[in-house]
Formats: sequence, C-alpha cells, structure tokens
Amino acid sequence: MAVGIFDSGLGGLTVLDAVSKRLPDLPLVYLGDSAHAPYGVRTPDDIYNLTTQATQRLFDAGCDLVILACNTASAAALRRMQEGWIPKEKRVLGVFVPLIEALTERQWGDNSPPREVGVKHVALFATPATVSSRAFQRELAFRAIGVDVEGQACGGVVDAIEDGDMILAEALVNSHVDALKRKMPEPDAAVLGCTHYPLMEKQFQAALGPDVKVFSQANLVAESLADYLTRRPEMAGSGTVSKFLTTGDPARVSSRATQFLRRQITFESA
Repeated sequence: MAVGIFDSGLGGLTVLDAVSKRLPDLPLVYLGDSAHAPYGVRTPDDIYNLTTQATQRLFDAGCDLVILACNTASAAALRRMQEGWIPKEKRVLGVFVPLIEALTERQWGDNSPPREVGVKHVALFATPATVSSRAFQRELAFRAIGVDVEGQACGGVVDAIEDGDMILAEALVNSHVDALKRKMPEPDAAVLGCTHYPLMEKQFQAALGPDVKVFSQANLVAESLADYLTRRPEMAGSGTVSKFLTTGDPARVSSRATQFLRRQITFESA
C-alpha cells in the first residue's frame, strides 16, 4: 500500500515530512517535476498536462490515491482532472480542502449553507497562477460568508527556495508582505498557499506580526489524510516501497532535498 505525493519541485517535501510523522508505516512515493518547475508562471493548460502526466506516473507506481501537494496544480488542474480524467478506481486530492476546513472550522462533508466564521480579513500568499485562478476564494465561498481575501502573488520565492538561497527568499517574503499590507493593512489571518512556504513560516509570521494567525498546510494535510485513510483504507494502493522520483537531475535534487529535510534523501529518475 502506497500513497503518491506530487509537487512541481521540492515544496511538497514539507507535506511528505508531515505525513511520514503522522503515518510512519505508510509507504509514500514522492514525485517532484523539477524539470518543469516552477509551475506558478505556467499557463493552465501547461499545468494540467504536466500534472496529469505526473499523476499517471504515480498511478503506475502502485498509488491509488495521489495528493497534489502543489497549490498551483490544485488550483489550475484538479477540478478539470476530476471532471473527466481520473479513473473511477483512483482518487486525486488537493491541498486546499484541509486548509479551508481549518479556516472555517467546518468539515468538508458539511453541506449546510455558508455562514460567518471567525476571520474576516485573510491574506493569501501564493504563486501567480494560484492567485489568478481564484480557486481558493471559490472554494471558501461555498462554506463561509463575509470573508475578504486579498491575494498576493509571491513571485521569486519558490525559485529562491529551490535554489537554496534562503537569504533571498526571506527578502522576498518581507517585500511581498509589505505589498500585501498596502492592500490589506490589518489581516486577521494569513494562508501560506504554497507547500514551499512552510519553510519560510517564521519569516512570514515575523513580517506579519504576532496578532496574525498563520495557516500552513503540511500538518493540516497530514491530519486530513490520516482521517481519509481511516474511512477509506482500501485507497492506500498496492505499492509497498517508499521512493523519491524526479524529472530533474537526481544528484542535484537529492542534495537539495537532503538540505530541506535535514536527512538523507535519494531521488531516482522518474
């Protein structure tokens, strides 16, 4: 039994790490499409085509359930995939659902009408493609009313993290938070809408200030997956071995991943 985790690059390793800690006996197959990263500046059709190719690779590796640990793919490709591409016996889940559950304090299966929630002004930090898709606002509107969401496209942050330049990443975070505050001076909460961003969570929190509640995805996704597999254990798939796959250079990606997680990670070619 194995679950697939897909990301455009290395950001999804934050989700993999959280899932590994929450479900230590679950084999995980991680696929990072580093050859085509970042996705955040690509067209919706590009993102859809690359995401379906990667998801099929994970299906072929024995994963019946795949987590799109990439907000850009979740925003730009998931709905289209669910409408006609995913085989009946397979499942593909995105990373917005656990985040919105936490933000609205209501379960995804709660189909009651939208209602007011505790937060009124939410800052969304994400890639340009995620922000322009407005997928987060669309899904949130089904469950909450009276919430003002201001999106901030964080150009350059993913590239800096992928390159291991954390000094540049921090400078960019500060710049993007400043830009957001010019549009929304006093947010109640902030959503880190990219799985790379948990690596910069402390920097986001420091720039936003202590009164802003920061929602980061990795642990929320891990807890949601654990609950899902409790209800649907048959979706764990037929794979039995954990592995790391990349479309990029395995040696280079392995080195970056090892720095990310502070433990030895060895990728092989997808």
